[in-house]
Amino acid sequence: MTIRRAFADLSVGQVHYAACGDANAPAVLLLHQSPRSWAEYREVLPLVGARYRAIAMDTAGFGDSADGGMPASIAQWARVAGELLDALGIARAGVVGHHTGGVIAVELAAAFPGRVRSLVLSSTPYTGEAFRIARAERPPIDEVAPSEDGSHLAALWQRRQGFYPEGRPDLLEAFVRDALKVGHRVEEGHRAVASYRMEERIGRVTQPALIIRATADPFAAPHAQELLHHLPQARIVDIEGGMVPLPDQMPEAFAQAVLDFLSALPS
Repeated sequence: MTIRRAFADLSVGQVHYAACGDANAPAVLLLHQSPRSWAEYREVLPLVGARYRAIAMDTAGFGDSADGGMPASIAQWARVAGELLDALGIARAGVVGHHTGGVIAVELAAAFPGRVRSLVLSSTPYTGEAFRIARAERPPIDEVAPSEDGSHLAALWQRRQGFYPEGRPDLLEAFVRDALKVGHRVEEGHRAVASYRMEERIGRVTQPALIIRATADPFAAPHAQELLHHLPQARIVDIEGGMVPLPDQMPEAFAQAVLDFLSALPS
């Protein structure tokens, strides 16, 4: 199935997205983790696109999307995602988010409830007060000092290596490519997540929801039960062996969880 890539002219400038599937089918918007891009869903798009209009966007300021010179924030990124739906003539969509993308999905559902039909929150942290305190005490996640000899490229790789599956250097290469494209703003997504007051917003989320727990993701897996506490309409599905790069590590399992959830929703 063909993936078609394009740009939409939005308030921040040109925003890049990739789409797959019948343009008349119900829409599913996929939101990536930081500092990745739509490419995190490269293998997922055709699988979801077999039944739906699957759209994976580059969050404003990531991949090939402009940031408009605006401060990075979850609210800003959710607003731009809503603008993309407008530009594509989509009134309502199912929204799928992984890591940072899941936090954006929560805000999109809270701020624009009429636009979001359902939510899939994959490896999504619950960013309450305890999360913010813990994050403030930890070093940067992906930020490395630039070097003239290129050793910062290896440092980027090594920062993530322990959280990626062995024997899959392609996944680390994809991460490094996206991180280099973001450049000095590589930590912006993590900072935006760390400052997002989810406890003030998640109570507005009433849409049907699925929580995907990648069992080998030490950052996100512990948050699944807390998310479920705040989203009593949700349920948890475990993907055994799933790690930080879940959508491009295990695209078939990821897509199947999404499709099973969407197919069970009332039409």
